[in-house]
Amino acid sequence: MPARSESPRVRRVAERIQIEMAEILTKETEDPRLRSLTVTSAKVSRDLASARVWVSGRMTPDEEAAALAALEHAAPFFRTLLAPRLGLRVVPTLRFEVDRTLEAGARIEELLKEIRDQDETR
Repeated sequence: MPARSESPRVRRVAERIQIEMAEILTKETEDPRLRSLTVTSAKVSRDLASARVWVSGRMTPDEEAAALAALEHAAPFFRTLLAPRLGLRVVPTLRFEVDRTLEAGARIEELLKEIRDQDETR
């Protein structure tokens, strides 16, 4: 069965969650581990029951684990703050993940530079 694309409503809710979570983290969170995070993306399930939110920031692996634990612990609080902002009857449950696309892009750039350097020495 072919994968169905997102509906416009699901896309709009995901965009709103991304925007609102970014604002909540920077303005309404007292935890310094969370204030420095950037919300890079959000994806909402078709039934709007759950949402995955990707965050990034300069963190060591230990800081990353602590930040994810803090986000998961504060998820009910974030849902409470999101409720009036989203205007949905039921606010999706939130799951947080670290966005590794910047790291992957930097690694690819590094590999391409190595290849170029090798070609120049030949």
